[in-house]
Amino acid sequence: MIAIFIVLGLVVLLAVVVVGIYNRLVAMRQNVNQGVADIDAQLRQRHDLIPNLVETVKGYASHEKDTLDSVISARNAAAQGGVSSGDETQLKIALDRLLALGEAYPDLKASANFQELQRELSDVEDKLAAARRALNAAVSRYNTSRESFPAIVFAGALGFQTADFHRLDESEKGTVDQVPNIAF
Repeated sequence: MIAIFIVLGLVVLLAVVVVGIYNRLVAMRQNVNQGVADIDAQLRQRHDLIPNLVETVKGYASHEKDTLDSVISARNAAAQGGVSSGDETQLKIALDRLLALGEAYPDLKASANFQELQRELSDVEDKLAAARRALNAAVSRYNTSRESFPAIVFAGALGFQTADFHRLDESEKGTVDQVPNIAF
């Protein structure tokens, strides 16, 4: 009779441990998903600012059509690409060229709209960098917890896979909202 109680107690203890591990890993996986969503929100905000910035520059530097076209095309490619795709890098390069036009056109540089858009874009870039750092920290905590004992014994069976720092699965990628194309 005592043996039955001991076995039953061990089964209950094991169930409590497994439920605790499961709940902790679910919470950490949600933090990783939240990190992906935060990056998505910042990218969406960046993509929404670009048409306004291009319109502002267009009024002052209308003969810089190649630069403006490259920014819009890079923005559209980035909006369709993945969060960690090279399209975002190309967009950053095109934006840097667009912002450099402010140096060539003193009236543009002095424009309150241009300055405000430049400030907003800088703020978004800072928030995006912070969101990426937060995602990497969340992934690190999740992977560490998943691979720690005793969680490693149950994590695979409970469906918890290792999260990736660099490449996000299609199911983890958000979609960047499309902003209407700008016609010249």
